Amino acid sequence: MAAIVKTAQRDAWVDKYDACVAGVISNKANAAGLEIARSHGIATQVLDHKTFADREAFDAALAERIEAMGVPGQPLLVVLAGFMRILTPGFVNRYAGRLVNIHPSLLPAFAGLHTHQRAIDAGCKVAGATVHLVTPELDHGPILAQAVVPVLPGDTADSLSARVLTQEHLIYPQAVLDLMQIM
Repeated sequence: MAAIVKTAQRDAWVDKYDACVAGVISNKANAAGLEIARSHGIATQVLDHKTFADREAFDAALAERIEAMGVPGQPLLVVLAGFMRILTPGFVNRYAGRLVNIHPSLLPAFAGLHTHQRAIDAGCKVAGATVHLVTPELDHGPILAQAVVPVLPGDTADSLSARVLTQEHLIYPQAVLDLMQIM
């Protein structure tokens, strides 16, 4: 999220592309991204999923908040960054073609959690990150961008994760911009 915000501001997306990061919503009040967004003058909200009876109720409230933060008359792109909740099919379908996620593996390999350790355990020579459109099937949407990093001898999940994260910060803002330009 921070990389997207910084890139959008550094590259003047609002002037060049009539696009902006309209807001940041987190289900965790202590999420670092909230403070980063605030420091860049971006509206923030917290929506605690634990206060809802079920996923459907949370997702309905989340969609309502997203719509309220959007810029009237402009296409709305919903970008997930560090959002570690599985969204309901109804929510995903509401934003079909406009809901983007990043995953720390070269999808379709290693969907789900613990991707770096799983890549090391499988003996992979490369790992990486994938930006993709979100579909109801977890981590299986159309791929928008990928970055590859080598798996080095002696790598741990943490060391591999750090190298992948560096690439995520490069490909995610670019993939978001590319998608906005074709919308």
